[in-house]
Amino acid sequence: MPKSSNLRCPICKKAVKSSNPDYPFCSERCRTVDLGKWASGQYVISSPLKDTADEFEVESDAGRSDDDE
Repeated sequence: MPKSSNLRCPICKKAVKSSNPDYPFCSERCRTVDLGKWASGQYVISSPLKDTADEFEVESDAGRSDDDE
């Protein structure tokens, strides 16, 4: 038996069927609200985190001189 999933609109949290023409949103209004949030900068994609081990490796290489070898 196929498992039914409870898909929800990301804006208003109403149940949404995957056959809905505005999927994953429940309506054109929610689709427009989401687009407005992206356009106004309310949603952001964070920059990748740096590994601190890489920073220490670069600093230790910079601190060495040719005389140390």
